[in-house]
Amino acid sequence: IALNKPSGLQVLPGGLFQQRTVLTQLQWRVAADYGRPQPAPVHRLGRGTSGILLCAKTKLAKVSLASYFAHGTSVVGDKRTISLELNATKKISKIYRALVTGIIKEDQVVIEQPIGMIRYPGVAHGLYVASSSGKPAMSRVNVLERNIQANQSLVQVEIQSGRPHQIRIHLSFIGHRLVGDPLYATGGRPVCFDSESGADDCSQDGGYPRPMKPVPGDCGYYLHAYRLVLHHPTTNEVVEITAPLPVILQSQEESHRRDDT
Repeated sequence: IALNKPSGLQVLPGGLFQQRTVLTQLQWRVAADYGRPQPAPVHRLGRGTSGILLCAKTKLAKVSLASYFAHGTSVVGDKRTISLELNATKKISKIYRALVTGIIKEDQVVIEQPIGMIRYPGVAHGLYVASSSGKPAMSRVNVLERNIQANQSLVQVEIQSGRPHQIRIHLSFIGHRLVGDPLYATGGRPVCFDSESGADDCSQDGGYPRPMKPVPGDCGYYLHAYRLVLHHPTTNEVVEITAPLPVILQSQEESHRRDDT
């Protein structure tokens, strides 16, 4: 199953959100239709990220799709085979749209900054950041449009690895954080490190006290999982999936085409 996840919906239970997640909604849907296989997400999208989310309905599909995602990430760490492997054996491709601050001068940028983890108040297992001692990661960025007046760039990003918050970290690392991102600052590090608990305890959702400072699940940025190409787990047929673009992430040409239709 391919879902078009809206921004604001978390994929798996955790932190502030225990019930209002993709997984629990899938479980509720299956419970109402006894006998159907129970689908489950095979990868994650950030809570503020919209777009294509793959879910597997069978164990075979789950294992196969998970291996596709894992393979791309593992190959990135091997400089000797990366070009050959990524082009010849890649079973899945993920392409995103994003709106970033500033004007990116180059038409294409390859970012290979490793991503690691630091201790961060309000995030139990630590926060992913740009780190020279982290794990290998690669993102290919293509600039689609430059808005000089707004000082923003519309970009398309293909991720060759699947590190958490990779696009947000990589683009902020090169000095072009996502427009509206409350967490990551230039350099791929958090805006602030100190954090306190707020008064809103989210008890109605079974969550935890909300930190006063930014956390990864905060929304406000513009990032959309736009296109996904994969080999079907059983037939090996190439399947291409697209999720309609939010208006703010459409190029002027795409907006004009939409208005014409």
